Amino acid sequence: MKILVTGGAGFIASHVVDRYCELGHEVVVLDNLSTGKTEFVNKKARLITADITDAAAVTQIISQEQPEVINHHAAHIQVGNSVKHPQFDAENNVIGVLNIMQAAKEIPIKKIIMASTGGAMYGNKPTPFTEEMREEPLSPYGVSKRSGELYLNYYFEQYGIPYTILRYSNVYGPRQNPHGESGVVAIFSEMLAAGKTPIINGDGTHTRDYVYIDDVVNANALALTSTEIGAFNIGTTTEISSNEVFQQVANAFGVQITPEHGPERPGEQVTSSLDYSKAKERLGWEPTVGFAEGVRRVVEWYKHDKK
Repeated sequence: MKILVTGGAGFIASHVVDRYCELGHEVVVLDNLSTGKTEFVNKKARLITADITDAAAVTQIISQEQPEVINHHAAHIQVGNSVKHPQFDAENNVIGVLNIMQAAKEIPIKKIIMASTGGAMYGNKPTPFTEEMREEPLSPYGVSKRSGELYLNYYFEQYGIPYTILRYSNVYGPRQNPHGESGVVAIFSEMLAAGKTPIINGDGTHTRDYVYIDDVVNANALALTSTEIGAFNIGTTTEISSNEVFQQVANAFGVQITPEHGPERPGEQVTSSLDYSKAKERLGWEPTVGFAEGVRRVVEWYKHDKK
């Protein structure tokens, strides 16, 4: 099967590309390399450097490549930055999706798989969040992701293009970018590896649901062959505070250090966790890597394999 993976040089999607290549698929990566790295791209895949906001380029690539499946991960993912620059966020996460779908409807596409957000989708509701809850995102990032979801449903209803949306909780693992605002495990790991003191936003009591990259890859592999239409939470239901994350990372590094605390970021939710019952029932997916084990793997990568 020929698969186009947007954002395939980035953290999550490069791991997805690895799995698709392992499964024997022909994989084409589309990435503007703004945050992705060429060294993350599997040698069996082919990289095309382009931006999803460039409608002409996207149309030409999809028309020429004729992928059977598009796995869409390219996006702006920083909540705080989306609050400061909502137009930029929408250009990437809404217009980018439209550019892809407008081109996809002109070819015999079999399926669209899109990475979305679970943590920023539901607002401040009782946790864990379920897909039956009303979507009430509290940031432009969440709004733009919800818009992309609705457009996928439109193209399904209007043009018959099947889709699977994977609403991730906080994904962590090797290759995660520690220099943005996302990815607190990577941020803490990078700083501790360099002998620096991490800074926790706010008092560190806000909680999130952390899902390991290998489990996310499994969800993308299952979505490839599933006939299910709709959105699925990909999380663990477990809530972990920023203070707990720091302690786990410090323990894995074998260091004793007191973190510093800074101001809270605008647009941040107090808590989030995802109920994955629907994904388990209809996709056959469930998380397998516990947080302590996942952090251990990340720290080992920082110690030995980071490149």
